Amino acid sequence: MKRLTYLLFFVLLAVTAQAQRAKYVFYFIGDGMGLNQVNTTEMYLGEQEGRIGIAPLTFASFPVAGMATTYSATNSITDSAAGGTALATGSKTYNGAIGVNTDKETVMSVAERAKRSGKKVGVTTSVSVDHATPASFYAHQPDRNMYYEIAQDMLKAGFDFYAGGGFLKPDKTFDGKSAPSIFPQIEEAGYTLARGVDEYEAKCADADKMVLIQDEDAVDTNLPYAIDREEGDLTLKQITESAIDFLMKDNNKGFFLMVEGGKIDWACHNNDVATVVREVLDLDEAVKVAYEFYKKHPKETLIVITADHETGGLGMGREGYTLALKSVVNQDNSQEMLSRAITDLRKNAGHKATWEEVKALLADKMGFWEELPLSWEQERLLHDVYQESFVENHVEFAESMYAKTEPLAAAARKVMSQLALVGWTSGDHTAEYVPVFAIGAGSKAFFGKMDNTDIPKRIAKAAGYK
Repeated sequence: MKRLTYLLFFVLLAVTAQAQRAKYVFYFIGDGMGLNQVNTTEMYLGEQEGRIGIAPLTFASFPVAGMATTYSATNSITDSAAGGTALATGSKTYNGAIGVNTDKETVMSVAERAKRSGKKVGVTTSVSVDHATPASFYAHQPDRNMYYEIAQDMLKAGFDFYAGGGFLKPDKTFDGKSAPSIFPQIEEAGYTLARGVDEYEAKCADADKMVLIQDEDAVDTNLPYAIDREEGDLTLKQITESAIDFLMKDNNKGFFLMVEGGKIDWACHNNDVATVVREVLDLDEAVKVAYEFYKKHPKETLIVITADHETGGLGMGREGYTLALKSVVNQDNSQEMLSRAITDLRKNAGHKATWEEVKALLADKMGFWEELPLSWEQERLLHDVYQESFVENHVEFAESMYAKTEPLAAAARKVMSQLALVGWTSGDHTAEYVPVFAIGAGSKAFFGKMDNTDIPKRIAKAAGYK
């Protein structure tokens, strides 16, 4: 009788341990999203409601919260490759490395461990599929710029679902040589290629594995900024919905899904606060999809949200004890789209656009003067740049990591930050802490301060990956 009691006890323990494992894992990464990118967005939402304080984002309301350090093996400030590799593999490496350690040896990612454990696996992003963060989960290359070689690794990894804007170098190797296009290879490797959500829905039932990218007429390999989005554009929310739909098909073993909001980082490189806020909100929309899934499977689902690093050194407050974040609602486009509009104005006016024409454009796109009164100093800043670039025709584009911008667009972005009463310390990455939020099975492991390398290890433990 005693032996039977012990046996039943150990069976019960085993069943309980199994029930606590995360069968379904969502791993969200807001590239460049530090603590202040989250806080700024929540304060903006609070101001939109007409009050001081925050209106919480869905993911920032999760019951478990912590913060993580982000330095790489070689630099106090990480790049996205080393940061992504740390979040994917639990190993520090040098800046620029994808899925390899400092000796350039392959290190296994949590996604690969999930696949080895019998789970279906998805890797998705709002930028190109071969960009640093998504690549860190499936590729192993010594240089993040080896885009063609990274795309080859995507096929070798054999994950079930990939999605993003497109591919940066679909037919050219790292050393600049022409190579067979990745697109026929995708289908030869057993994947169904879907361009846009409509095509995904038409093809998903018969597909064993899927690659979802933008429509063929998309002008970029990345999804548009949320602030610039037009009807019919592929969104991160749609990608997340499609990934869940596909990974749940004929699947009783569970899945691992990584979702990257990649353009938070790009907007922060531009110091474009209005675009940053919209990108954080856009990531939250994708998280809401996962949260709805969690509510249907609360004992089997783990959702973790973090970032690879902070970008821009965003700070709230410039003078006095107030903010004016609601100012950014008047900005209709990203700095990059404003730059294109200014270039178009220059060409259409035969390089002789008047100050009144420029003011009308900035009023329309940024809300200056009409919705947002400018100080004498702010108007002088804009007029001086107009004088140099339009009257004297000395046009020196401002450069950030991912954009070359008309000088007047860069000046307008600077004025918007002043109006919102926020500041920036950098146009690049910083060493600031990044947030960690979690909910669901195994989520208690994400309380408190940790290193970025701890996160994938704790996910693997919560899910029981081999």
